[in-house]
Amino acid sequence: MSSDATGHKSGTMGKGIMNRLAAPRRDHHTFMNFDLVQDLDGLNADVAILGMPHGDPYRISEVGNDQSNAPTAIRKASSRISGGLERWDFDLGGTLLDGRSVRMVDCGDIIGDVRALDVHIQHAEQAVRSILQAGALPVILGGDHGIPIPVLRAYAGRGPVTVIQIDAHLDWVDSKFGVSGGYSSPMRRASEMDHVDQIFQIGLRCQGSARREEFEAANAYGAHLITDRELQQRGMAQVLSDIPDAENYYLTFDADGFDPSVMPAVAGPAPGGVTYLQAIQLIHGLVDKGRVVGMDICEITPARDVNDITSITAGRLILNLIGKAARAGYFD
Repeated sequence: MSSDATGHKSGTMGKGIMNRLAAPRRDHHTFMNFDLVQDLDGLNADVAILGMPHGDPYRISEVGNDQSNAPTAIRKASSRISGGLERWDFDLGGTLLDGRSVRMVDCGDIIGDVRALDVHIQHAEQAVRSILQAGALPVILGGDHGIPIPVLRAYAGRGPVTVIQIDAHLDWVDSKFGVSGGYSSPMRRASEMDHVDQIFQIGLRCQGSARREEFEAANAYGAHLITDRELQQRGMAQVLSDIPDAENYYLTFDADGFDPSVMPAVAGPAPGGVTYLQAIQLIHGLVDKGRVVGMDICEITPARDVNDITSITAGRLILNLIGKAARAGYFD
């Protein structure tokens, strides 16, 4: 070992100070710093995060509205969502994966094409199909709430699927401005898919796009419409008991379905709504009852957020699904 001009031996700092050094801080490029995997044909994963910034717009101004920034906002908030896989998670009663080996990746975002506004919708369906074919659990970061339409189409041949929606609004509009796949129509379109079995809509309240004709169409189909008042009076456990056991469940979360104190960054806030603890109870309960085959979170407007609480809450929903699914043996 050599000495410098002061007589100090080089290398004497090494082991003594290494445990006091931290890596430089940096923004999260992917969700939770999961590996970035963009080759879906060769996908090897248990959980795949996929961003879909755009749905089918009603107006050209909606192509690049602030909701298209939500996938990036959720990823950037990752450092505040979790300090690492080894940290104790009180929602789950242990570490996130509970010692299990789970390969989690981020596949990036579906790219929009300004020359053909419907191309990215086709690509989104194809991407989700590839994720499902690889045996991975798709978790979609929206975007507006038209996004579940191409996502649910990708489950054709994998039914029956029971759709569970958290939303303040009914989303049964047949067509608006000549657009049938927009954010006011996801449940109407889902009802037309042969592989969709039942639809449960939780947290309905106030007013939205629904008129009497949309309300009657939902009832005629047999959608289970659970108002926020009913949810708060009966509790999530009772609502869960109405959902059939041993089913495949797809969860779609509209941020405005939550209490605004939990998710303030929305375009259409409504008083009341689903609490964070109720949402966690729903996720855990569905994993216990059957199999959650996919999930999305939509309608976050990052510019309206307060201390990133909306993006943090979205990330916590995702981690609760991953952690609970790992404990249920989904990825064994």
